[in-house]
Amino acid sequence: MLSDTLPAPLIVPRPEHPISRAHISPNALKVLNRLKQAGFQAYLVGGGVRDLLLGHEPKDFDIATDATPEEVRGVFRNCRLIGRRFRLAHVFFGREIVEVATFRGSNAEDGSGAQVTEQGMILRDNVYGSITEDALRRDFTVNALYYNIADFSLVDYAGGLADIEQGRLRLIGADPVARYREDPVRMLRAVRFACKLGFIIDPDCAAPIRDLAGLLGGISPARLFEEALKLFHGGYALQAFEKLRHHDLFAQLFPATDACLARQDHDFPITFVSRGLDNTDRRILEGKPVAPAFLFAVLLWEPVRLRYHALLAEGLASAEAMALASHEVASAQQRRVAIQKRFALPMREIWALQPRLERRQGKRPLGLLSHPRFRAAYDFLLLRAEAGETDPELADWWTRFQDVDAAERARMLGGSAPRKRKRRKRKPTTKGTAVEAGTVKDTASKVDATTSAQPRSGQANE
Repeated sequence: MLSDTLPAPLIVPRPEHPISRAHISPNALKVLNRLKQAGFQAYLVGGGVRDLLLGHEPKDFDIATDATPEEVRGVFRNCRLIGRRFRLAHVFFGREIVEVATFRGSNAEDGSGAQVTEQGMILRDNVYGSITEDALRRDFTVNALYYNIADFSLVDYAGGLADIEQGRLRLIGADPVARYREDPVRMLRAVRFACKLGFIIDPDCAAPIRDLAGLLGGISPARLFEEALKLFHGGYALQAFEKLRHHDLFAQLFPATDACLARQDHDFPITFVSRGLDNTDRRILEGKPVAPAFLFAVLLWEPVRLRYHALLAEGLASAEAMALASHEVASAQQRRVAIQKRFALPMREIWALQPRLERRQGKRPLGLLSHPRFRAAYDFLLLRAEAGETDPELADWWTRFQDVDAAERARMLGGSAPRKRKRRKRKPTTKGTAVEAGTVKDTASKVDATTSAQPRSGQANE
């Protein structure tokens, strides 16, 4: 619970700060101005203000106001209300969404909408208040800065401007433990913002994380999935992975993987995960697309691989062993981080193709080239080879196999170039009843003559 003592804000007038309306989304400015014209207070708040001060391009712009969600909806026809834990208004401008939140108040359980567990976690928080209360309810000082559309000033209640200058990430309030208990996801956010901004986590805020990491077990797996994507798809996945392990948070997200890494710190599992995350970072920095299915395939591969080999040792066939290992690991993981089905299925296909890529005889390799997950599985194989988990010669073979012509492919498969097959002549058929023998004979002759007159066509061997 935060102190009831409300500090006087530091107000920085427009000439003394660098934020310009030219750098703010035109749609966010529309929302700010419309709310002001309707008689409400309206502030740009949070990461958008922080990023503008750091010279970064904000990913989105959030707005705080004294208008209730229903009042916001009354101002904007293109508005939809969402959220259970805290009611929010989303104002739609095509594909862009401007999020509008009502100032939050004290979370005291006074029957006005807040629900708090015995451990201090806030389950529901529809308690509205003033801008001062709202500032103190936010997580980190650098996220509690407000840009006032009324006079274009900056308002700082928690010392966020000083922390930005010092490159420091600090929780609001005097008791970091209480703030983490209110929302354990703040521990993951501390790691994410430290990596994203290049800040250090204040020692007083970093100290309790290891002891409180287990509180993440009370967070919904669906919410942790979203947080995992933010951590590993922000361009700093490798750094986030290292910080999560340092603070014992990775084990809360991926317990089976962490157990494998703990047993083999000096073997290829660490190398494989690190290479996979580094590959993700490079693709993001180069503006290339990244797939959640591939990310989670990398993060969960080691427990899948170990279980797969254990099942092979028990006598299961390769395909059955991989299917069972994938099912067991993925099902257990859902209890911690709920990987959405649209990503879980291709993730398991990437794993299933790994044993199949080891078979290089017959027609199987040609069939794999047309598989919808071949490219992802091939990239996965390259990572395994780079990490020393599989023979690099296998990865080189598949690299060559994709680029050569049909004749060379046949040679690589240990055979000759594919030849066209002659199509067999179809035997004539007759339909109907009470057909005279002479009529049948005449019809068959005509069919044979027509068939022999047509050119023959063939199809390639598959």
